[in-house]
Amino acid sequence: MLAAGVAWFAAHGSSIAQTRRRDAPEKQGGKTRMNILMIATSADKLGQSGHATGVWLEELTTPFYAFRDGGGEVTLASIEGGAIPIDTRSVKEAGQNEASVERYLSDPAFRHRVADTPKFTNIDLSGFDAVFLPGGHGTMTDYPENSALARLIEQFDRSGRIVSAVCHGPAGLLSARKADGTPFVAGRRVSAFADSEERAVGLEHTVPFLLEDRLRASGALYERGPDFTSFAIQDGNLLTGQNPASAARVANLVMERLKA
Repeated sequence: MLAAGVAWFAAHGSSIAQTRRRDAPEKQGGKTRMNILMIATSADKLGQSGHATGVWLEELTTPFYAFRDGGGEVTLASIEGGAIPIDTRSVKEAGQNEASVERYLSDPAFRHRVADTPKFTNIDLSGFDAVFLPGGHGTMTDYPENSALARLIEQFDRSGRIVSAVCHGPAGLLSARKADGTPFVAGRRVSAFADSEERAVGLEHTVPFLLEDRLRASGALYERGPDFTSFAIQDGNLLTGQNPASAARVANLVMERLKA
């Protein structure tokens, strides 16, 4: 399993505005409005280790195109604004990448957006129907203790809007709290990068903590599939996926819920 995991990793590369409550996207001109906010990491180093990291590109590009091709309006932001750092291990030579990454490499408009994002705290949240947190190991640095991100998650959840994340993206759920002060993930079905996957890629001693362990310690009902295979779950308005291979599945769940 270790050899298989390492081979997979090498081959694939890792003051907020208040809104009114609404339980479903509004309609404009007879069509369902589907405005999605994607917030990526700004961290290019993994904690204090100096290990180069960023967003895992497939986890950004696959949902972005799924949302846009499905009729959604996508706003791309990041934790600090500016260029989103990309984990170099998630990009191979042209012609050898996942389809969405290949599409990104030949899409100058999207690449420009990735190179110059707004800081998420500078965005008016009132028009969005869903938030999506892509992963990459960079999220383990700047998602977990970000109080502004925690408040955003709380706001979306309490207004009935979609909260979604994939792989290490659920690290952004850890500081959020329910109205009663308990962890946002407590008692909720959640998936994320598995501890066994972290060990398989050899970063279990480099990450500041193991995400599966931390989610379980916060009371999450953690679920997973086999290592490095697609797995995603839905718990009400919370949609999460296990790893890069799960990005399309989570994105499709988001679109299905928005269109329901």
